[in-house]
Amino acid sequence: MQTLKYVYGPIPSRRLGRSLGVSPIPKKTCNYSCVYCQLGRTNKMTNERQEFFKLEDIIAEFKDYLKHSDGFDVVTVVGEGEPTLYSRLGELVRTLKSLTTKPVAVITNGALLNDKKVQEDLMEADIVLPSVNAYDDTISKKIDRPYGRIKFEDILNGIIEFSHKYTGELWLEIMLLDGINDDKHSIEEYKKLLKKIKYTRLYLNTPVRPPAEAYINMVSKENMKYAVEELKGISIDMLSDGAFYSEIDDNHEAVLSLCKRHPMNQFELRSFLNSRKVSNIDEVIEEIEKDEKINVIDYKGIKTYRLK
Repeated sequence: MQTLKYVYGPIPSRRLGRSLGVSPIPKKTCNYSCVYCQLGRTNKMTNERQEFFKLEDIIAEFKDYLKHSDGFDVVTVVGEGEPTLYSRLGELVRTLKSLTTKPVAVITNGALLNDKKVQEDLMEADIVLPSVNAYDDTISKKIDRPYGRIKFEDILNGIIEFSHKYTGELWLEIMLLDGINDDKHSIEEYKKLLKKIKYTRLYLNTPVRPPAEAYINMVSKENMKYAVEELKGISIDMLSDGAFYSEIDDNHEAVLSLCKRHPMNQFELRSFLNSRKVSNIDEVIEEIEKDEKINVIDYKGIKTYRLK
């Protein structure tokens, strides 16, 4: 299969299983510049919804992909930026659903959920996964670093309102960061906030891949355990990993396509190449490490491969 521009994977998702990604947003185009982002710092900050790529082109590529494989559990609209910035999101989700019997999910930072049109667009999805990393404006500015005049109160009100309208599965995620939002006071604030939201599941996460900012660290096991017990959430660490997959024939190009949206660590990379029955894995990895488009980051003694 030719190199794909909008469709990628499936990649292993500990929440969604084998997730086939659809990316309607250019690289690092977002209304947040989260300190923990595995793609690095956002370099295209915007809060304006646009049709960044033609809907017809995205759908044509998805249809072409389906001719070759249906080996995925869910179609996930996510990619390289904030998907709710895509102005034809509702049409995209609706069309994807018409082409597959698999559920369609949207992963979002939630910043635009106070926009009635965004709410309407997301009603089309089977699963919506918003992040709620903060509990007040100060913490939001520390973690999410939102664009311009985006206020946490507006974001939260939008999430609350949407949660009571939406009839699909709403899966919240809180990203816990050492020394920022993992203390007992923070957990109590989250507990108050969560009472206002109608959700199906709560996932608690912490950075396991190199974050955008070097000072960001994962929380201790003790603090994660405390948060899980107090918030009645599920630690993503408790879930099992799947396996990366790509329809792209060329090994090097397949790795670049995956790393563009989902950085891979050294174990995932080797496992991926093994699954493709690559005989010269060390040589392929050496070539990948030499590729100028790839950043090789040593994070806690483990190499992670991320597109520049």
